[in-house]
Amino acid sequence: MSIDNETTQAWQSLHITSRALIEQVEAAFKKADLPSLSWYDALWEIEKAGEEGIRPNALIPQLLLPQYQTSRLLDRLVNADLIDRVVCDEDRRGCRAVITPKGKDMRARMWIIYEKCLDEFMQKKLGKDERATLAQLLNKLR
Repeated sequence: MSIDNETTQAWQSLHITSRALIEQVEAAFKKADLPSLSWYDALWEIEKAGEEGIRPNALIPQLLLPQYQTSRLLDRLVNADLIDRVVCDEDRRGCRAVITPKGKDMRARMWIIYEKCLDEFMQKKLGKDERATLAQLLNKLR
């Protein structure tokens, strides 16, 4: 097997660009005195789950965090009163994460900053067709 130069260049560009963009979003959140992007991602996934909430292990693939980091993140969100842990009716040993009104407010405040970042870092730099092509290409890699 031989990896060509285009493959390594594409991989490096993907990795470096992804990291740089995430660091810029994190810096924007920090400047606005808001929590990290992982908090936003968790709150968004939990909010999308609706009133029933979501099992913590269902968040793992969405957040791209290992189980122990997901658990710690959820603990921090509970301690900040942004989510509640509700015992599952179908499995008394399990729980579901449910977003609180305070959590919805925090996610909405974070979205204001995140939306500006997406506009500045992607929408203004890539045309609509380019963004669609990029999404298609990245989905192929997934």
